Amino acid sequence: MGPGTSRFAVLGALSLGFGVVAAFLVGRGWAHRLWASGITTGACFGVGVLTSEWLFGWATEEDLQPNIDGLSRDEVLLSSLLTTALVVLAMRYVTRRKRGLQPHRGQHLAGGHRHA
Repeated sequence: MGPGTSRFAVLGALSLGFGVVAAFLVGRGWAHRLWASGITTGACFGVGVLTSEWLFGWATEEDLQPNIDGLSRDEVLLSSLLTTALVVLAMRYVTRRKRGLQPHRGQHLAGGHRHA
């Protein structure tokens, strides 16, 4: 690998890990989990690059520890955790809204069903 590329490999691995976590947290079938994993992986990678290069790009290795080839690992982990939480919450919200628009499929909520 060339100089500076190991930070992107580490960021990609971290992002993929958060994508897998999001897939387990979202639930609701394989297609939904795959979408959650892909969206979270891409979002974490993008937010990680912005966090490391833009927000903390000014800092030196002495300022930020641990620093992997220019990647501010702790800051990227925190931003990825927040990004994963936002993606999971948004996908659960959208899923619930879509479920509310679909016809009744035998799912009963407490006091929410009618008797004929």
